[in-house]
Amino acid sequence: MAGQERKGWCCGSRLPQLLTAASRNADTISLEESDMVDQFVMQTIHLVFASVWAGSVVYVAFVVLPLARDGAFTSTAPLETIASKLTTISRVSALVLLLTGGHLAGTRYSSESLFGTINGQLVLVMVLLWLALAALVEIGSKRFESGLNGKKLREPAADALGLYRIAAVVAVALLVVAGAITTNVAAVL
Repeated sequence: MAGQERKGWCCGSRLPQLLTAASRNADTISLEESDMVDQFVMQTIHLVFASVWAGSVVYVAFVVLPLARDGAFTSTAPLETIASKLTTISRVSALVLLLTGGHLAGTRYSSESLFGTINGQLVLVMVLLWLALAALVEIGSKRFESGLNGKKLREPAADALGLYRIAAVVAVALLVVAGAITTNVAAVL
């Protein structure tokens, strides 16, 4: 009798209910997995572009410009190319970060949580740092390129060095804030 009850339970009227429940759970899992993939892709793109941008600025600020200031270059051509490439990296990265960051913020935060939570406030700090970095790189590049157009080497590098070093500090601060958001440091505070 016990075997018949078990057989009836397994193949009886409960089976369609179980299959329906399993189907609903599979749909939910697919949606959750889709959201996870979306978040992973957006966050990865965001962090890769932020890292490339920050690394480029730090490299120019602490390697290229000091070498140019100290007379290691004999021509303006490589410096013009470096300045142009950095400007391109900066502009593309700023755009990608705006798009991916906007997507991430839009899917993770409401207006209340953006202003009312530590992670939301860190996102706002990140936006301010992003604006500052973009402005510093643009101003520094224009200052550097205008000096190079006059076929000078050392003077434009020395003039732009301070701006680029400030930009490098801002770039590192951006990565630190990104790390704080990514690791959810707010949960510890």
